[in-house]
Amino acid sequence: MSLVLADITLTYPDGDRTLTALDHVDLSVAPGEFTAVVGPSGSGKSSLLAVAATLIAPDSGTVRVAGHDVSRAGQAARTRMRRDHIGIVFQQSNLLPALTALDQLLVMAHLAGQPTGAAATRAAELIEAVELVGKEHKRPHQLSGGERQRVNIARALMNRPEVLLVDEPTSALDHHRGERIVSLLADLTRRNGLATVMVTHDLATLSMVDTVLTMTDGRLTAGDGTGAVATAGGGRSAP
Repeated sequence: MSLVLADITLTYPDGDRTLTALDHVDLSVAPGEFTAVVGPSGSGKSSLLAVAATLIAPDSGTVRVAGHDVSRAGQAARTRMRRDHIGIVFQQSNLLPALTALDQLLVMAHLAGQPTGAAATRAAELIEAVELVGKEHKRPHQLSGGERQRVNIARALMNRPEVLLVDEPTSALDHHRGERIVSLLADLTRRNGLATVMVTHDLATLSMVDTVLTMTDGRLTAGDGTGAVATAGGGRSAP
């Protein structure tokens, strides 16, 4: 498995009491598997992504990314893990306004110490993969919302991660553009052997994922909360 969370508990102080954000959560995602996590706001979905991304250390449990146990790793080790093994697609693209689409990718390679020639080749491959050929020299304000999100995805893949974590990729897009983004994520997941976890409220796109899980009050369960369960290879069926 590329991503394994085992018996994860995460709590936050909340006044004079403690709030349990993640309650003995287990999650395993294999290479090439696209997993969606749904659930109401405040259920723990963002906390789940933060732990999987090594942005937050859990109170207890084990986090393994690409075979590495990072449960109690220090800040420097967790930073290296994110740089080398984890791609993160945030809800907002957070692209640098002064940089072109191509330069957004090359910056990531520079931070990772990649040779210039190899980085340029990789960036060109990703620009083609996310269907932005001809727009690689445009800056964020010259791109549509869907195009900016595609740059965001390509940037997350620049350093060849094994794990891809995606936070609400369709929230700022209309239905058509949202479907195209999730379809692209599904295709990239399978072609690149990524272990992808997507947090979403967009139930209309769940037919494109392999596994659907629901987060409720910090607990993770199978299914999308409607009685349907995911089937391997995408799609859902009645239980």
